[in-house]
Amino acid sequence: MNTTTIESEPSAPATPGLRIKSQHLRSVITFLMVFGPGLIVMEADNDAGAVSTYTQAGAQYGLHLLWLMLVLLPVCYFVQEMVARLGIATGKGHAAMIYERFGKWWGRFSLFDLLLLNFLTLVTEFAAISLATQQMGISPLLSVPLAAVALVIHVLSGKYLRWERITIALCVLDLVWVFMAWVSHPSAGAIVRNTIVPSIPEGGLNGNLLFLVIAIVGTTIAPWQLFFQQSCVADKRLRFADLKYARLDTLIGACFTVVIAGAMMIVGSVSHQHGLQYQDPAGMAEAIRPFYHNGFVRNGILLMFCNAAVLGTTAISLSSAWAWSEVRGWKHGLNTRFKDAPGFYLVYATCTLAAAAIVLIPHLPLQLVILGVQVLAGIILPSAIIFLQLLLNDRALLGDRWINRPWNNFINWTIILVLFFLSLILAAQVLLPRLFPS
Repeated sequence: MNTTTIESEPSAPATPGLRIKSQHLRSVITFLMVFGPGLIVMEADNDAGAVSTYTQAGAQYGLHLLWLMLVLLPVCYFVQEMVARLGIATGKGHAAMIYERFGKWWGRFSLFDLLLLNFLTLVTEFAAISLATQQMGISPLLSVPLAAVALVIHVLSGKYLRWERITIALCVLDLVWVFMAWVSHPSAGAIVRNTIVPSIPEGGLNGNLLFLVIAIVGTTIAPWQLFFQQSCVADKRLRFADLKYARLDTLIGACFTVVIAGAMMIVGSVSHQHGLQYQDPAGMAEAIRPFYHNGFVRNGILLMFCNAAVLGTTAISLSSAWAWSEVRGWKHGLNTRFKDAPGFYLVYATCTLAAAAIVLIPHLPLQLVILGVQVLAGIILPSAIIFLQLLLNDRALLGDRWINRPWNNFINWTIILVLFFLSLILAAQVLLPRLFPS
């Protein structure tokens, strides 16, 4: 009877080890070995900015924008599937491939965009920790530095699997949003109707709605995700035999993320129903407290706001560290020790600690910074996806089997054109404020 060797690493050469006779069981075990990057890259993007954006969408427009999440589901999957395929094919990160295939000028352009946006996004993550812990009665002067130090220690362990397991646990913890949405007692019919049937909220097309739609797009698909997942796949050393499992991992991550985002909108819609006013999700948690019999929802929102910030920080800082190290030719990866890859770990630590320090500046308009960064991400995203699209059509790089198919290209160029259109609308709104009255 045939047997199969299960390896400790997906890319490791076959060695004598655990022998599994069942094909089904072997597939399950292989999937569990590959599983991780797709879920993490998707759910980590439900970060502090996402919590602010989705709950604000619910607070301003109730359930009317739920359909947008259904539209973004295939977009999330197709974009990140290309990233996984490219990472497996090349064994290199996204930044390294842009430098290699397009030259230093374009490589520096993409790297500068990434690092700038990543750092600003990191500021929003610590802003969320500051807002949430302050509502809990904990001084940001204590909570923000402690969170920053803990996040640095989390990565300095030098073990990819340890980091991945802890981060996956934090992703799964976001299911609390689904429970909070359920205890909000929304109308099932309204949820289904607003998810399936696109509609424009009362007030029609205006500047506020456009700003929020672009922020939702920017927070659902962010440029750092392209760099993070490709580096993550390369660091995990996945191979082509693992591609179908990497695709499944990405699909699960996309579905999970959209469900959580929808739950955030539903929780935010409680504010819409009662006409509540607040400045940020931490303020919303306090505002909706009287409408529940206990403090679970209030405390849950605050804790999940912090959890989102922690997930976002570790993933975004790593995408910066991976990208910079790849371009500089430094040794990098979470399976390397600090003494073997000091530059990689120092970039991660510097980004994390510097962003935390900025948040402690007195009177910084934290919520405005959070939403503004999501819009900036939406503007930068089209150029980032163009690089990805061109790389996935490079026959010399991928060969006939792994390059994009015509239907891939049709979907991807459609996504790029829509994103550019949204960016142009935002630019027009900034230059001609009366074009779409608020």
